[in-house]
Amino acid sequence: MAALESITARRTTLWADLAVLGVAVVWGASYPVAKEALEYMPVLLLIFYRFILTALVMSAVAFHDLRVARYADLRAGALLGGILSAIFLAETWGVSMTTATNTALIISLCTIFTPFLEFGLQRRLPPAGIMCGGMVAVIGVMVLSGGLGALGFGDLLVLCAAGLRAVMVVSTKRLMEGSRLSSAALTAVQAATVAGLVLALLLAQSGPIGLLVRADMNGWASIVFLSLFCTVGAFYVQNMAVRRTSPTRVGFLMGTEPPFGFALAWALLSKPATPAALCGAGLIVACTFLGIASGRQR
Repeated sequence: MAALESITARRTTLWADLAVLGVAVVWGASYPVAKEALEYMPVLLLIFYRFILTALVMSAVAFHDLRVARYADLRAGALLGGILSAIFLAETWGVSMTTATNTALIISLCTIFTPFLEFGLQRRLPPAGIMCGGMVAVIGVMVLSGGLGALGFGDLLVLCAAGLRAVMVVSTKRLMEGSRLSSAALTAVQAATVAGLVLALLLAQSGPIGLLVRADMNGWASIVFLSLFCTVGAFYVQNMAVRRTSPTRVGFLMGTEPPFGFALAWALLSKPATPAALCGAGLIVACTFLGIASGRQR
C-alpha cells in the first residue's frame, strides 16, 4: 500500500513538473508578445484588458466554486491578487523600457529568491545544492544580460517583479494550505483583483476615456494570447502545481523561462543569438536541474 502511494505521489509530482515547464514556455513567449502589444496601448490599459478577459473566462469556469467559497478563502485570493498586481505593474512597465530578452532573463532570478524566502521563513538556510544552483542562475543571467553595469531602470523594475514572484509562490503555498478553493476559482479571484485595482488607476489617471483602445487585429490578438494562454492557463497551472509540490521546486522549474524567452525573442523579434547568450542560457538550465535534484534528495 505504501509503495502504491509513493508511485502515485511521484506521478503527481511529475505531471506538476511538466505542467510548470509548459508555463515556462508560454511565459517565455509572453515577453516578445507584450513588447509588440505595448506599441498599440499603454501599460495600464494592456494589464487591464489582459486581466478583465481572464477574470471573465475563469469566473465562468469556476462559477459554482465561487458561489460556495468561504469568505476567508476569497480574502486570501484577493490578497494574492494584490501581489499579482504589483508583479505585473513592475514587469510590464519594465518590459516597456527594456528588451524582451532582458526581461525574460532577469525575471528568472525568482529562482534564487524563492528558496531563500521559503527556507528563511523557516529560519533555515537552503541546502547547499539549492544555494549552488541559485548562484549558477545568477551567473547565467549576468552572462546573458551583459553584467550589472548593463542594467537600466526598466531592468531594475523587472528585478523587483522577480522578487515579488518569489513572494507570490511562497504566499500561495502558505495562504492556500488546507483551502477548499479550487485553482480555477483562485485564478478568477486573483484576475478580478488585478483588473479592479488597475481600473481604479486608469480612471484616476485619465477618466473613462482612458479605456479606449486604438489597436488593429494584431494588437487584440496579442491581448487574447496574453489572457488565454499566459494568464488563464499559466496561472491556473501554477496555482495547481504549487499546491502539489514545494515553492522551491516550482521556482527552479520556472527558472527555465529565460532560455525559452531568449529563443522566442530570437525567432519572433530577430534578436541575435551570441555564444555568450547561449552559454548563459545553458547555465540557467543547469542550475534548474541542480536545484531540483538537491530538493529531491532533501
